[in-house]
Amino acid sequence: MTVLTLANQLTLLRMLLIPAFVILIAYHQLGWALAIFLAAGITDALDGLIARWSGKKTTLGAWLDPMADKLLLVTTFIVLTLPGLGLVNRMPVWLTILIISRDIVIVLTVAIVNLAIGRRTFKPSIYGKLATAVYIITAIVFMVFNFLRQRSLLVTACIYASLVLTLISGIHYITHAARIVNEAHGEG
Repeated sequence: MTVLTLANQLTLLRMLLIPAFVILIAYHQLGWALAIFLAAGITDALDGLIARWSGKKTTLGAWLDPMADKLLLVTTFIVLTLPGLGLVNRMPVWLTILIISRDIVIVLTVAIVNLAIGRRTFKPSIYGKLATAVYIITAIVFMVFNFLRQRSLLVTACIYASLVLTLISGIHYITHAARIVNEAHGEG
């Protein structure tokens, strides 16, 4: 079976678009940066569809796809937070720190649970999926209004929607992990 399927190639392309995205923002090519971000989003949608339709889901793809998504979103939030880029709308530092911290806590929690009680799978929760969707919308809203060089209440609304879903999804993952540990030790 071929490991570097078309779906995996699209995922790798998404990862390769990340440096181009950063460079375009750094050089104030915000329209092109938005186009690259949207193109990366299209590759995300396509790689999943192609893998399902072709029946060529791979272990590599199962690891690469979420990693590419996280890299793109974390990079986007960091770049939109950086001072000195002259962006009209900058991502608050506290939000970027919370989002990255949430991801780190989730990865560490999964690792600790797997080490403590054996291999367990953690499927993305509805809250995690909602958080990711809101992060994508937030990034797009920031980029659009930076491109237009305008402030907007929509930007502020996206900041607080991201905050709320970051907290809810983070707490949900931790309580879910605690429940798994308790059940494994006969306390659930």
